[in-house]
Amino acid sequence: MVVDDHPMWREGVARDLTEAGYLVVATSGEGRQAIRVARATRPDVVVLDLQLPDISGVEVIHGLLTELPGVRVLMLSASGEQQSVLDAVKAGATGYLIKSAGPAEFLAAVRSTAAGETVFTPGLAGLVLGEYRRLAVSPEPPGDELPRLTDRETEVLRLVAKGMSYKQIAARLGLSHRTVQNHVQNTLGKLQLHNRVELTRYAIEQGLGD
Repeated sequence: MVVDDHPMWREGVARDLTEAGYLVVATSGEGRQAIRVARATRPDVVVLDLQLPDISGVEVIHGLLTELPGVRVLMLSASGEQQSVLDAVKAGATGYLIKSAGPAEFLAAVRSTAAGETVFTPGLAGLVLGEYRRLAVSPEPPGDELPRLTDRETEVLRLVAKGMSYKQIAARLGLSHRTVQNHVQNTLGKLQLHNRVELTRYAIEQGLGD
């Protein structure tokens, strides 16, 4: 599903997705309408603009996740402002891409988003990590230990926090794709998290990713 208030841009993105083999189940130019339409069409991925005429993209994310908890949201915005990116990620966006991205980068971001992987325009991942480290308050009371992760699990978690794909992590660490997946699954179990997006948020909140 594509949500953008500029008809030419919206239609262009939908056309690119269709030509790449994706089924575009709906398009919308307004936030509230997008939430209603998503409820009926149940998209797997929503490509969402940050600035809409009625409500903000952040409000749309909240509405979408309330209606469809499993939906994945890729922000496609003209704004690369730090607060815009941070607000979108905090609201639950899986990724954030600047509109100046080329078609190949956009389609790669959609593929990664559909797979549940975090995606950021180059440079934004570090921005988000830095800001979360500055703002996050540890949910653990003083003196409490965090769940014990192995050195390898912690290393994989740091790379997940940087927005790297399993394939990229495997190449960086000289591991197989399946081994990386196993480390991530083990870490999810230890931290009582449900998916990679939650894992990334946890890593960011703990200041990992240095």
